[in-house]
Amino acid sequence: MLHLLLPLLLFISNVVRSHSAIIESLPGFTGDLPFKLETGYVGVGELEEVQLFYYFLESERSPKDDPLLLWLAGGPGCSALSALLFQIGPLQFDYSNSSGNKPLLKLNPYSWTKIANIIFLDAPVGTGFSYATTGRAYNSSDTSSAAQTYEFLRKWLMAHLKFLTNPLYITGDSYSGVVVPIIVQEVYDGNEAGREPPLNLKGYVLGNPVTCQEKDISQRVRYGHEMALISDELYESTKTDCNGDYMNVDPTNGACLADLEMVSSCLEKICLPHILEPKCNVISPNHTRLKWSRAILEENIVDIVSMSQQSKPWCRDYNYLYSYIWANDMKVREALHVREGTKKEWNRCNHSLSYTMDVLNSVVYHRYLSKKSLRALIYSGDHDLGIPYVGTLDWIRSLNLTLLGLWSPWFVEGQVAGYSIAYVENHWYDLTFTTIKGGGHTAPEYKPEECLAMINRWLSYYPL
Repeated sequence: MLHLLLPLLLFISNVVRSHSAIIESLPGFTGDLPFKLETGYVGVGELEEVQLFYYFLESERSPKDDPLLLWLAGGPGCSALSALLFQIGPLQFDYSNSSGNKPLLKLNPYSWTKIANIIFLDAPVGTGFSYATTGRAYNSSDTSSAAQTYEFLRKWLMAHLKFLTNPLYITGDSYSGVVVPIIVQEVYDGNEAGREPPLNLKGYVLGNPVTCQEKDISQRVRYGHEMALISDELYESTKTDCNGDYMNVDPTNGACLADLEMVSSCLEKICLPHILEPKCNVISPNHTRLKWSRAILEENIVDIVSMSQQSKPWCRDYNYLYSYIWANDMKVREALHVREGTKKEWNRCNHSLSYTMDVLNSVVYHRYLSKKSLRALIYSGDHDLGIPYVGTLDWIRSLNLTLLGLWSPWFVEGQVAGYSIAYVENHWYDLTFTTIKGGGHTAPEYKPEECLAMINRWLSYYPL
């Protein structure tokens, strides 16, 4: 019996070295926090050279009964703090009362912590306040980051045993659409192999997810046509001349190149995250129209920090300026118990990562998971041009699942909040896809009330 306990005891001894603290107040917020916030580091990888930083918020309803969500932001390299402050966390900036270098915080009435415990994780290494103790350990990839996140989750739960039996969901948005299904497979296979501790995995949630960048970006042409940004004639001509491939264009195909030039002229002034919002001016625009870039996954940090909040028209990117000011304030770092000297500057999205995208299409993982006893919720803001919902729906259909329910509207406060469709696979796997009407990239930032209703109903096993 002793020889069976030794691996677990060794695992627990490693967990003890993790660092965590309970945060009772934060600069910019008046009074004590009316919820439980814990921050900390968990070492993963060889010799724990990677130190992953997290924010853990207990459910405001029933921590011992409510689900536990692990949340990963996009990028790769976008900090979980961005998701916490701008999307689904209990705090948000009070824009009307903030000024200059003094960002103020207020409560978010539509926080997902109303109904769930959430771990916001800065991953991969180099994201947010996560760091490595050696230069070599900063090298990461889709698969290595997924493995490190699985190790993080096991160690975190061993240090928080009271949450070990809570229903567990791996969740995230944007580029985490590539990494999350890999993590889910790691967890599922780990449970099957008897790895300690056993995790109470129930499923996964993805918002506006990247799946295959080439296909996702190519769908901008189709989506642009459906939203009347591209004419019928131009769309049909482009589809024919380019053979439906807008990413790998033959340089001798003059007709396709000419069509894409016209398509670019139609779309280049449209705001990718939300087609109805103003497009912000940038200092160094990319003039290469035919370069179909990863624009939705990137952010020009210099441009945003340099923006004048008095500039017209208003752009959503101006909101993000406060996060740079707040997170780089030494008093904030001290309050969050960020380790001194671990990172020179906090960036909302770190694009200087030493990161290899070694999974070009994550559909293979979804296909594997569809054979397991799991639940999945995929949602997309229907005004997102960066990762259009039409492409997401295409790869879901490619799984060849059994249709459970027809495309139909769902409602919040008597108004249509989106349209959903449900699938099953042999009664053990079920997947719900839904649009968020009027939502962008990513949906909770634009439609917080509707997204809270969505996740609350789905986690409770209710129809949307």
